[in-house]
Amino acid sequence: MSKKNKSLKIKKNQGEMLLLVLTFTTIFLVMISGMLTWVNLQFKLNSRKVSYEQAIQIAEAGINYYRWHLAHDPDDYQDGTGQPGPYVHNYSNSTNDVEGQFSLEIIPPANNTNIVTLVSTGSTSKHPNIQRTIQAQYGIPSFASYSFISNSNIWFGEGENVVGELHSNGGIRMDGTNDSRITSAKDTYICGPEHGCNYEEKPGIWGTGGPQDLWDFPETSIDFNDVTTDLAELEAQAKNTGLYFAKTNKDGYHVVFLADGTFNIYKVNSTIPTWGFDTEWDWRYIDIQSESPLNPFNYEIPDNGIIYLEDNVWVEGIINGRVTLVAARFPDTSKNNKNIYINGDINYLTKDGAHVLGLMAQKDILIPRYSADTLNIDAVLLAQKGHCFRYYYPDNILSAITTYGSIITNAYWTWSWDCGGWTCSGYETSNSVYDPFVKYSPPPSFPNTGEYEFISWEEIPD
Repeated sequence: MSKKNKSLKIKKNQGEMLLLVLTFTTIFLVMISGMLTWVNLQFKLNSRKVSYEQAIQIAEAGINYYRWHLAHDPDDYQDGTGQPGPYVHNYSNSTNDVEGQFSLEIIPPANNTNIVTLVSTGSTSKHPNIQRTIQAQYGIPSFASYSFISNSNIWFGEGENVVGELHSNGGIRMDGTNDSRITSAKDTYICGPEHGCNYEEKPGIWGTGGPQDLWDFPETSIDFNDVTTDLAELEAQAKNTGLYFAKTNKDGYHVVFLADGTFNIYKVNSTIPTWGFDTEWDWRYIDIQSESPLNPFNYEIPDNGIIYLEDNVWVEGIINGRVTLVAARFPDTSKNNKNIYINGDINYLTKDGAHVLGLMAQKDILIPRYSADTLNIDAVLLAQKGHCFRYYYPDNILSAITTYGSIITNAYWTWSWDCGGWTCSGYETSNSVYDPFVKYSPPPSFPNTGEYEFISWEEIPD
């Protein structure tokens, strides 16, 4: 082979090798570029994922911050600014580096509830457009959280049943049934004849009822100074934006609630005397004999729900709305203290939390002698200085009474009287059923207890 041909072949092979190297180099560079692009994309994607997770943690930090704020200032719904929101705060890490922000919307309690709604939106500084939002609700429980509260010794007989929590600052004889926790502030107490004993020392809770594994004593006493409401403040609210009725020159008022959200009101002109026993025998004047309508006699439930009557009040009807009825007179002396009488059935239009009645008596809440054989009371009953009670009337045995709501009584309570194992006066069967809606949505201006408690948490989708 000639030198010339040999040289051409070497050059051709070198060109092919160069082309091959260039091709593989190009492929390698494309692959490297693709890998770098993929790595960069993954890095950005992971960074966004991290920001997505951090955003909800920052939003949660906003909720926790305002829960702390409410613990120190429970009536402030403007983040201490006095201005409308939203309220934006930086979120910093442990070294005080700002990692993001949360924006708060604070929705105050509405419709006479104790529930505040917090809406917190969190985002990171790296990806401010990635936002996650949490909505949480907190509420202050009312004293209507209990099915029954007493400031004295109480006795539930065999036909008396409690659905919901029960507490007494005194001792409890429980011969009935309970489905929830029962607590007494007493380790032991002296049980007297009014509860079938001969001044014997008994455990804080005792009896033949149960289940007894739900009985706990001694527990912390409930301060009835906290339970009672400032009636003077309610009087002022009624005069300003509610309804206020001055004292009568007769026996009191009769209020009949109607299903359309209004009520009729009458003046009670005379009562029927009935012979009854509490701690002593006496004539009782708590059954209506005659009455006449006021002019006008039909009223709408006021927006603030407060109806204040400066006299004794008989009440019954269908509750459409949220209302507190108060019977009280000042000066606050024993002679002036006023009562509420349950004149007939009290029924909520629906039992879904939309309708509630609070009955606040300066002294007693009583059931008259001529009450119905079966009686239903949908209401939160609060006897501030006296008790929820039915006198002993001879030869007056009735079938059943059911309360749906809460009973709060300062002095001892009963709807029936036991005579050695059988009901000799009052209702043979008594059912006290707790209304779960009134824990955080009690009647207007009803007393509360404690601090804000967690109710619900949810993430709001974009």
